[in-house]
Amino acid sequence: MAAGCHSDLADLDGVFYDGDGRVVHCAVNLDTSAGSSLASIDTALDRAAERGEVVELYAHRPGLSVPLATIEHVLAAARDRNLAFVTYAEFAAGAGTGPGLALSFDDSGVTYWMDAQPLFQRYGARVTFFISRYAAMSDDHHALVRRLADAGHDIAAHSVRHLRAPSYVEDHGLRAYLADEALPSIEVLRDAGYPVTAYAYPFGARTDELDRAIAKHVPILRSVSFAVGPVSDPCPR
Repeated sequence: MAAGCHSDLADLDGVFYDGDGRVVHCAVNLDTSAGSSLASIDTALDRAAERGEVVELYAHRPGLSVPLATIEHVLAAARDRNLAFVTYAEFAAGAGTGPGLALSFDDSGVTYWMDAQPLFQRYGARVTFFISRYAAMSDDHHALVRRLADAGHDIAAHSVRHLRAPSYVEDHGLRAYLADEALPSIEVLRDAGYPVTAYAYPFGARTDELDRAIAKHVPILRSVSFAVGPVSDPCPR
C-alpha cells in the first residue's frame, strides 16, 4: 500500500460529516501503517474548521500502532481550531454537528487506551471506543472499559471475532453474521450497562445488505475510507 497514491485527507469527502443525518459514517486511519503525514492530518482539521464539518479519524493502539505524540498533535490541533470533540453516540442522538472531530479507537487494546487517557483529560477530549472481543476480555480489562466510560467516553460495538463481514456473509449467510458476530457484540456491551448506539465494521468492510440489517439494531454504522490507492474503498461516499 505504501507504493500507492496517497490522497490528502482533506480530499476524502466521505470522512467529513455535514449534519445530513447519514447512517453509515466513514473514518480515516491515523495509524503509522496508513502513512498519513501530520501535514495531511492538519489539512483535514482545517477543512472541518473552515466548512463547519466533523472530521472522523480513527486508530487502534496509542503508543503502539500510532505514536502518542501523533494523538497529542491531533488533540492539540483540534483545540487550536476550536473543534468540538464528538462521539458516535452524539451522532446517533442527532447531535454532533460541526465544526468538530470524531476520534475513535478500534479493537480491544484497552491498556493502550488507558495510556492515552491522560492526553484525553488534558485536552478535554471525548472519544469513541469500538470494542471487539469484549466477552473474551478479563475482568480487569472490563474494569478498565468501565473507567473509560465513566470518564465520558463512548463505548460501541465492533463484532465478536473481528471477521470481515461480507466474506462471512458469502460463506455462511447474513443471518449467521448477525447471530455470530454483530448482534452478540452489541448485546454483551448493553448487558454490561453501555447504551450502545453504533457498530463499526471490522476493516470497514460492508455492503448495503449488511447496512440495512444492522441498522435495525443500532442507528449508526461506521466504515472507513482509505487514503492510499488503488484500493477498493468501502465508504459509500
